[in-house]
Amino acid sequence: MSTACPICRAEVTARRPENPAFPFCSARCRGIDLSRWLGGDYAIPVRDEAPTDEDLAVAARRSRS
Repeated sequence: MSTACPICRAEVTARRPENPAFPFCSARCRGIDLSRWLGGDYAIPVRDEAPTDEDLAVAARRSRS
């Protein structure tokens, strides 16, 4: 079973321990991915809305329990 490297799309057939960079094809691609995360190129979406009165009431009830 093979998969594609998420950076360069090269075929990756070896899994760990044969390929310590898995799921990447190499340490180079693994480093590129890390650099993108650290540089802010990737981001996990967050909810920017302020909590509603109902949200606050539910949280208050939970904290009392």
